[in-house]
Amino acid sequence: MAHFTPENFHNCHLGLLLGRAAILKDRIIDTHMEPHGITAAQFKVLIIMAQFGVDTPAELCRHLSLDSGSMTRMLDRLEQKDLLARKRSEQDRRQVQLVLTAAGQRLADRLPHIGAQALNQLAGALEPGELQTLEHILKKILIAAGDPITLQRVGRTD
Repeated sequence: MAHFTPENFHNCHLGLLLGRAAILKDRIIDTHMEPHGITAAQFKVLIIMAQFGVDTPAELCRHLSLDSGSMTRMLDRLEQKDLLARKRSEQDRRQVQLVLTAAGQRLADRLPHIGAQALNQLAGALEPGELQTLEHILKKILIAAGDPITLQRVGRTD
């Protein structure tokens, strides 16, 4: 369904609002993660590893829409902070597997609590039904656009 035309596009704020919300979310997460010495971007890597069992740089790149060079630098920083380690896959020595260190696992165990606080700060103005509707609408947009991660994680919805 086409909602926008060149004539009404100047009144469209959807892209701006989605982008601003994503930036604000990262700023809030940065604030909550500062005492732990990591950024929102590093939080995302750790939470995806911990919650979804993602253990390769390539899979992290797909989840976060990052290029391999950016991911390598991110993993270097997390490795320097002793939060993760790289090791060769036992099945295929050409592949690198990522594992959380003991310190990384301790932090990963706290991330759902920290993330919940951050998202409560972001979405605190919404009523429960509004939040559920917002999530439903965003999933619907991502699925319709063929986002492979959303399709994999939540499957098809109406």
